[in-house]
Amino acid sequence: MINYRTIYKVIGSLLFIEAALMLSCLAMAIYYAEDDVLAFLVSIIATLFFGLTFRFLGRNSDNTMGRRDACLVVSLSWAIFSAIGTMPFMIGGYLHSFTDAYFETMSGFTTTGATIIDDVEILPHGIIFWRSLTQWIGGLGIVFFTIALLPSLVGGSVKVFSAEATGPIKSKLHPKLSTSAKAIWAVYITLSVACTLCYKFLGMGWYDSLNYSMTSLATGGFSTHNSSVEFFHSPAIEYAVTFFCFISGVNFTLLYFTATKLKIRQLLRNSEFKLYLWLVLSFTAFIMAELIIRNQYELEKAFRVSIFQVVSFITTTGLFSDDAALWPHVTWVVLAVCMFIGACSGSTSGGFKCIRAVMLLKIIRNEFKQLLHPNAVLPLKIDGVNVSTQKRVTLLAFLTVTLVMCLFCAFSMIAAGIDNTNAITITLSALSNVGPTLGIEIGPTMSWAQLPDLAKWLCSILMLMGRLEIFTVLVIFTPAFWNDR
Repeated sequence: MINYRTIYKVIGSLLFIEAALMLSCLAMAIYYAEDDVLAFLVSIIATLFFGLTFRFLGRNSDNTMGRRDACLVVSLSWAIFSAIGTMPFMIGGYLHSFTDAYFETMSGFTTTGATIIDDVEILPHGIIFWRSLTQWIGGLGIVFFTIALLPSLVGGSVKVFSAEATGPIKSKLHPKLSTSAKAIWAVYITLSVACTLCYKFLGMGWYDSLNYSMTSLATGGFSTHNSSVEFFHSPAIEYAVTFFCFISGVNFTLLYFTATKLKIRQLLRNSEFKLYLWLVLSFTAFIMAELIIRNQYELEKAFRVSIFQVVSFITTTGLFSDDAALWPHVTWVVLAVCMFIGACSGSTSGGFKCIRAVMLLKIIRNEFKQLLHPNAVLPLKIDGVNVSTQKRVTLLAFLTVTLVMCLFCAFSMIAAGIDNTNAITITLSALSNVGPTLGIEIGPTMSWAQLPDLAKWLCSILMLMGRLEIFTVLVIFTPAFWNDR
């Protein structure tokens, strides 16, 4: 049976944390003395009320959690966190539709970065900071953040981590998950501080530096300016953003080992990282050549905007320094591939993940060998670790479900009146938590405001499913999940 009391307790405690996050935005609003002070004040009080209500419903819980409980609490936490997160937008009157507010907040927490706000610059500083903060918290995971902060709160934390973490292979730094969570968050915070200082040194103000560092490290893409990074007209800032987004696409556990043991070779020998690096370099070279030949870009600019956009798309960040809508259409195909594949597992990026691509390539190679040697027993190893048959089946099931969802949702978008290219890339962008889309009606530098409400809700669901790797959400809708046996 599902342990509802424990689920209520966890959600209530998470809402207390969300109220604390809003408190930091209230401080920002008070500092700039703008009209969002009341919006955050009311939102904090309402969030605390809902938190107390859930804690009351979860009183006397035994703090145990099974696999079903873990899937349900993670899915509900993200959905409720996003619903509560709409309040500053709605109460302040910055968004007039709950659909738009929920879309924007879900896009933030899932680090998708798609926005329905046409003019970000008219928003007060506190609201813009709230958008960035939602992405920074969502980067490594809402519940994962809680495990690091309050390890005793979440019973069955390993199951919860498995339900929220990305990638088919989960690795731990320490026997205790809470210790591993703290170590990974230490890496995350260190990179965030370094990123903020770097942006400040290169010419951004403190406010912009803090916001862009949060959305860069979370590979989210929300910006404080309508023209994103292009606003600064600084090649140095563009290269810095590219570097930090690229680093954020690397497995954080691998980064921790590399940094603490100073073993760069271990990073360079990692199969997933090698594929990730190879994809970035090869896609950059292709787009760079296209821009030089067809768009007459200068060599340095072609390289800079190419690697920026490739890294932005493959890490599912969504920041931009040039309008890719004006690039040759063949480059859209490359960027769409980046959208689908994504960066490394265990990072803040979305997408299919490079580790799954490595597994697929090895499975295909083994199939060729099996044709030549039918009786051969061919193990599948990645970096010396054997991949079980069960994980291979799960991989193929994940790929199948992903493709079926893409086809169904793209068809639904086209039926809703969206042009074919936009329908496909919007589906890929939402499911892979990328943010920008490619097309004529809605370009990579434009908001998604013109989408019909039905499409916005479909995209919100896709964002959640993409962030929680599809199965964690889908399993809730199966009859077996609710079977008591």
